[in-house]
Amino acid sequence: MSYISELFGLDGKVAVVTGGSRGIGQAVSVGLAKAGAEVVILCRTQPDETLVQIKKVGGKAYHIAADVTNEAAVERAFDEIFRRSRTIDIVFNNAGICIHKPTLEATTEEWRQVLDVNLNGVYNVCRAAGRIMIQNGIHGSIINNASMSGSIVNVPQWQCSYNASKAGVLHLTRSLAVEWAQYNVRVNSISPGYTATAMSVDTPDELKNTWMPLIPMGRMGTPEELVGAVIYLASLASGYTTGADLIVDGGYVCR
Repeated sequence: MSYISELFGLDGKVAVVTGGSRGIGQAVSVGLAKAGAEVVILCRTQPDETLVQIKKVGGKAYHIAADVTNEAAVERAFDEIFRRSRTIDIVFNNAGICIHKPTLEATTEEWRQVLDVNLNGVYNVCRAAGRIMIQNGIHGSIINNASMSGSIVNVPQWQCSYNASKAGVLHLTRSLAVEWAQYNVRVNSISPGYTATAMSVDTPDELKNTWMPLIPMGRMGTPEELVGAVIYLASLASGYTTGADLIVDGGYVCR
């Protein structure tokens, strides 16, 4: 085994990815499989295309259906994953939604919907995964998908609920990192900038035409450009890293 494989390889590891049916979740699922992990995709719908892509690269994967906002369903799902795979080493908490609306036009229900998926869902998954890791002495790695929106306010679109939810994810990550360090469970996050997924690509051109000049690299990122950050945080290469946030935004927050 090469030095790089020893540091970054995930052979024999089991990785759970929420929201792995498309976009960032799909790219990371395939990347984790390429690095050697068995991938469990936790989402409400059947992630057929992701499973096909993982099979094409010779990886192992299966799907467990669960809604991350349903605490009981998440707990049952993680118990089933542990029963089936005998370990849970890595979790990539990716499921999320965004609603672009001025605050005075958005409904309270929309606020609650975004917070429920983006923050409560992350909490539910962290709690279920952390319980299994701690009870079974697993030196686990939990990686939460936050956003640069947890650190800055996006313009010209207004998305107060999304920004607040992602700021919550950042501090939840730090809080759990400190609390669970004694159990050798590491908790970190990544903060993508504008990334070419359905959430960004389908946005009206007048918004995207405002974004582009604000990105020092002059373009949106791709989901595949986030895979390396996740693999780093999942692997032995980051063994002394916890409570960290890796910003992958083309330089946006440096402006």
